[in-house]
Amino acid sequence: MTASPADSLPARPGAELSERDRAVLAAVHAGFDRAVDDLKALVRIPSVSWDAYDAAHVQASAEAVAALAEGTGVFERVSIERAPIGDTDELGQPAVLATRPARAGRPSILLYAHHDVQPWGDEALWRTPPFEPTEIDGRLHGRGASDDKAGVIAHIAAIRALAEVVEPEVGLALFIEGEEEHGSRSFQRFLEQHAEALEADVIVVADSDNWSTEVPSLTVALRGNVALNVRITTLGHASHSGMVGGAVPDAMMAFSKLAATLWHDDGSVAIEGLTEADLDVPEQSEEHLRAEAALLDGVQLVGTGPLLARLWAKPSATITGVDAPSVPDASNTILPTMRFRLSTRIAPGQSAADAFAAIERHLRAHAPFGAHIELDSIDLGDPFLVDASGWGATEAKRAMADAWGAEAVETGIGGSIPFIADLVAQFPGAQILVTGVEDPGTMAHSPNESQHLGVLRRAIGAEALLLARAGDRAE
Repeated sequence: MTASPADSLPARPGAELSERDRAVLAAVHAGFDRAVDDLKALVRIPSVSWDAYDAAHVQASAEAVAALAEGTGVFERVSIERAPIGDTDELGQPAVLATRPARAGRPSILLYAHHDVQPWGDEALWRTPPFEPTEIDGRLHGRGASDDKAGVIAHIAAIRALAEVVEPEVGLALFIEGEEEHGSRSFQRFLEQHAEALEADVIVVADSDNWSTEVPSLTVALRGNVALNVRITTLGHASHSGMVGGAVPDAMMAFSKLAATLWHDDGSVAIEGLTEADLDVPEQSEEHLRAEAALLDGVQLVGTGPLLARLWAKPSATITGVDAPSVPDASNTILPTMRFRLSTRIAPGQSAADAFAAIERHLRAHAPFGAHIELDSIDLGDPFLVDASGWGATEAKRAMADAWGAEAVETGIGGSIPFIADLVAQFPGAQILVTGVEDPGTMAHSPNESQHLGVLRRAIGAEALLLARAGDRAE
């Protein structure tokens, strides 16, 4: 996608840019085709970080990102690093770390994104090959084209554009993680091992979305997550359904009754102890949400209250997987045990530990017929509320307005970025800005994921302006 030169300049009424800032945006425009080519090259690498997939692809992706960082000519040190997972000797997936100290007392900015991707799933559901980047109607299709290799490219291209105009004085640390899609298992140890190199006044996390393809967002609220496997068992062995059915509760019966207790009749979460947040939310029409979610005709929405409050400020519960015989393999057998994966999103203001305790109480209290309950594979991620009063958020929103030609909207997202809690714990004085390159049509994690190239260009411009203006500040 090629933008016209005029399209690279701000369209916001009354915007007055310095000669330097106009030159930065012009450099973004001039380098955009190169940025898209770099993104395509990254998308071609199937860097799925899950254990069942070839780790060599994640290593190749890290090497490609490191080469891009080296190619900016800005960083004094670029390396590929791996950190231990928790207290074990097992190492996490490779991450890229590039650093350049601040000059003349200027602030430092840490730029985060991740280069690993979700599995592609059933390739038959893709309209284009998942790892062959394909441009269709201004969007680049492919797994990771948006989440989050476009975030990587936004950082790289913004740094390039800035360096073409001025010698950067702002301190820069680039941290491109390699296992965000696999739970950021070594993230905390990575922060500890590289705390000095990563310490910054502002942290930009490029892993969120925008209000639309024409209106940018600064994400100020994130739900947390509690996910766990639940095994429910009623019998010591399987039995013939005709011989004991009607008197003996099978595991699928117990599961069905337990699952039904998770929600009220209106679909809102019925787990006592999960809280809601008091957030002001913009209005969104039911028609918009129905179209965005591809809700079928006649299917009703669930929950109560403003639509965006349901997505940003209230908990949700989803059963994302079930271990049970498939229909073709079904026999006249009463199952003694079965397992399911429960994924919950928790509202800002509640810790993941408190939410897990509430969920565990609910499951054990509502286990039907005295069924035995076992929990494992527990993943916890705290929610997050951004303090948008600092200079970083102010400058980020001004840069977005100037690069997009539209004022930024402060939004929440229903998803979670659990590692942000680790950033807060390691760097409590840093301002954290959650930005991104996605839009409502991105379909991240789904077949046919795509990146809107106009959004990418504007996101690069906004970040380049933020870096340039941060270099004007004396700390």
